[in-house]
Amino acid sequence: MTVTGPAAPHSAAAVVVPDVVALGESMVTFVPTVPGRLADVPSFERGIGGAESNLACVLAAGGHRARWVSRVGADGFGDHLIEAIGAYGVDVEHVRRDPARPTGIYFRTAGDRATDAHEVAYYRAGSAASAMSPATMDLEPLRAGRILHLSGITAALSEDCLTLLRTLMPGAAADGPLVSFDVNHRPGLWSTSKDDARVLLGLARRAHLVFVGEDEAQDAFGITGGPDEVRAALPEPDLLVVKCGADGAIAYDRDGGRHFESAPRVDVVAAVGAGDAFAAGFLSATLRGLPVTDRLRHGHLWAAAALTVPGDLAAPPRRGHADRLVALDAAAWGTLHLGPGWTTAPDEAAEEVRTP
Repeated sequence: MTVTGPAAPHSAAAVVVPDVVALGESMVTFVPTVPGRLADVPSFERGIGGAESNLACVLAAGGHRARWVSRVGADGFGDHLIEAIGAYGVDVEHVRRDPARPTGIYFRTAGDRATDAHEVAYYRAGSAASAMSPATMDLEPLRAGRILHLSGITAALSEDCLTLLRTLMPGAAADGPLVSFDVNHRPGLWSTSKDDARVLLGLARRAHLVFVGEDEAQDAFGITGGPDEVRAALPEPDLLVVKCGADGAIAYDRDGGRHFESAPRVDVVAAVGAGDAFAAGFLSATLRGLPVTDRLRHGHLWAAAALTVPGDLAAPPRRGHADRLVALDAAAWGTLHLGPGWTTAPDEAAEEVRTP
């Protein structure tokens, strides 16, 4: 699968074509300064959170031209999102301000999101982003990149948002950008009256490239037979990537190929942001025209960068360092063990390979 979007211009005076355009809601995040229940926490630190903006920030940090498109309120929180995301080098020129609706915010506990003690309180209903639609958004900047990245989170925000996604995904037309779709199933965003399985499957079938977790496929689609059954349910995408947690990921291509790459061992600091980072790493390698197996390895390395820092966003490994790790033979890759600080190794440093 090759990137089908417009090529970057050769003239310095020409309009710069984004490598990736990401559409989706970003929110201001409030994280407690100390562990404990939200009811007991006295103060919070402010950050940013949003799957699509996270991906754009990481790609920009990795040297790609990334654009984030959304709507935010005409308020201080909207100012903060635009400034913070723009500070990563992301093009935020096409983010629209809504004078009638607020910017979404949410609060979460400081602990691991995988535990039962973890709490999240969303204040996003009626947000500016939920009003995204073909009527309120300029479609040309969304279609101007080599890759258009979308996610199932946007589909859950409102019927208008779902209509916008369907407008941008007309059967993955060959003359537009490569359409990348991360299922990103968030059960809490789907009301009982919404058919999330039908909607998400329908969108995935219109994309060129789809990312889905094996656990997501079970929860959202009821697929319990493993990755091969996921591919059977989604035969349309040119490339389907099924993420299998710490075990690795499998990519299915249009020619019937099945490519598995194990994930390195990682000393996890915080299990947040890894899915967005994996997709960013895979897209980065896609933009470079690398083989599918290399794309999977780059995805794993960018995910490992996120897993070995406390926050949601982490700078990806330097390209030369990542390329050397990706080029390891199967035996060496199988013993790769990454811990905090591994991405700061200079390009000329030896690979961080430790036997278990």
